[in-house]
Amino acid sequence: MRSLFARLLTSSAVVAVCSITATAWLAASSTSGAIQQEQGQTLASDARINNSLLGYASRHPDWSGVAGTLRDLAAQNGRRIALVTESGALIADSATAGTPLPAKVSAVVDPLAVDVTLVPGAARDRIDPRAVGPFLLSARDRARLRKAADTYAACAGRTGQAVQVTVSNTGRPLVTTLSQGGGQEPSPMPSPVPSPVPAEAPAVVDVCDATVFSTPTRTEKAALKQLNLLVGKCLKGKGKDAGRGSVGLDLTWVSREKQPMPPVAEPDQVISSCIVTARREQLDPYVAPAAYLYIGSPAEGTGQRIPLPSIAGAALLVLVLTVGVSVMAARRLVKPVNALTHAAQRMRDGDSSARVTVRTTGEISELATAFNEMSEHLQRMEEQRKAMVSDISHELRTPLSNLRGWLEATQDGVAELDPALIASLVEEILLLQHIVDDLQELALADAGKLRLHVEPLHLGDLLDQVTTAHRGRAEAAGLTLTPVVTDDPPLTADPVRLRQAIGNLVTNSLRYTPRGGHITLGARQDGDQVVIEVTDTGVGIRAEHLPHVFDRFWRAEKSRNRQTGGSGLGLAIVRNLAEAHGGTATVASVPGVRTTFTLRLPSQQDP
Repeated sequence: MRSLFARLLTSSAVVAVCSITATAWLAASSTSGAIQQEQGQTLASDARINNSLLGYASRHPDWSGVAGTLRDLAAQNGRRIALVTESGALIADSATAGTPLPAKVSAVVDPLAVDVTLVPGAARDRIDPRAVGPFLLSARDRARLRKAADTYAACAGRTGQAVQVTVSNTGRPLVTTLSQGGGQEPSPMPSPVPSPVPAEAPAVVDVCDATVFSTPTRTEKAALKQLNLLVGKCLKGKGKDAGRGSVGLDLTWVSREKQPMPPVAEPDQVISSCIVTARREQLDPYVAPAAYLYIGSPAEGTGQRIPLPSIAGAALLVLVLTVGVSVMAARRLVKPVNALTHAAQRMRDGDSSARVTVRTTGEISELATAFNEMSEHLQRMEEQRKAMVSDISHELRTPLSNLRGWLEATQDGVAELDPALIASLVEEILLLQHIVDDLQELALADAGKLRLHVEPLHLGDLLDQVTTAHRGRAEAAGLTLTPVVTDDPPLTADPVRLRQAIGNLVTNSLRYTPRGGHITLGARQDGDQVVIEVTDTGVGIRAEHLPHVFDRFWRAEKSRNRQTGGSGLGLAIVRNLAEAHGGTATVASVPGVRTTFTLRLPSQQDP
């Protein structure tokens, strides 16, 4: 329980348990004595669902794509809806697979035999008016006829007639005249088939031409011909004379979408029956087959009303528990955070010794530990900064004091500015320049601005160059300087910087190797790295000094005698140059036997 995550999780769990308990109590109280089951949705909801599915069946020859429509209807009405074929096969279901169907069929969805219980205003033939089958106009015909109807309506409007253009289920535009009271009256316009124009509206007829949009299309003519033939066939089968196989149905009758009647003076039962039969036979290939509709009951409602005092008491209890748990958790979390804040303020005020006491484990403990490590690191950096300033001052003071002393002596006439003195002064100036250059190199490395110009190079040639540059000093000191390269491993690096690093190592070895010693420059391949080693038979380095060899201004000889050590920056530069190449610099030594400085560099460098 000491983890911050565990604390927050436990607090949330306690609050959740309290909330769930209160909710369960309220639910039990509200439903214990007054749970009432609803036996289905209202008739209006059932009618809407049935009407939507009838519309789908009227426009599609099968049910293959009804699943999306069915899911939308179920979501809109909050009901479970399923469609099943007459043979019992499931067509679509809004419930998950495997859920049993409701016990009772709600309706039969058949656009050719509409259920009058759900569609009270259905036509006498019980055929859904949206089922138009072969009478459905093409998109091209619909656009052409609508444009012609709009032109006719505009023309009628200019003659003082108020008309309205609507579109029938077949897509054919219909024009109706608006009465002065705002209602609609049949328009004195021509019927959907060519016929004499009524005498009631001579102005409109004389001026406006309805022939363009009133002429039957090829699609309508073919469908009407087929319908008349089917009616005639039915009548003939029942012994009725249809007059050349037809009863004369035209588009005036077909366009009526409610309670169509045959165009005969006194229709009998046989003719009406044949017309209905023919229409169903004609429409059957264009509509979906009949299907059983199952509509599930809506969610159960609740009964008794919860008393207001009970609600207020439960809410107050949950609130008190939540506040109590939150306060306890917050106090335990805030205490160590406050301690960290006070320690950070002490560091801001200059107290680098500020620390935080770690009393627990977990995220807060890890944060406190990280803060203490940061504080210790900053304290070490401050100490190193002060030591570095002191070392730089000391390194610069000696050559500057020498220069000042000799120049003042020359100015006072005590010493003569002869060539030997000039050479000594130049040597001191060169020493100052060398220290400044080294400091600049380190500053660039610290700032990440030490630029490398990498290129493929041959280590054999590079080590020969370093050997040649230092051979004179080595011979003068009585030392042997030997390069040893194994298979000349390929390397991509900055040749100038790499020569500088190896040169600093060789210079260090020359300084600490007695006369008669040997210095070896080696290079070899080690996996995907190139290893460069500078080994000498010098005095060596004691084990306690090895961790500090690459520190700035560090020397084993604390007297800073120029005869026993340099400025203390050469090896620090070596390490920085190795790291700039993505490698490392290490040292191993056996005092009095040998010392080996090793550079490990990746074979390939990004340019």
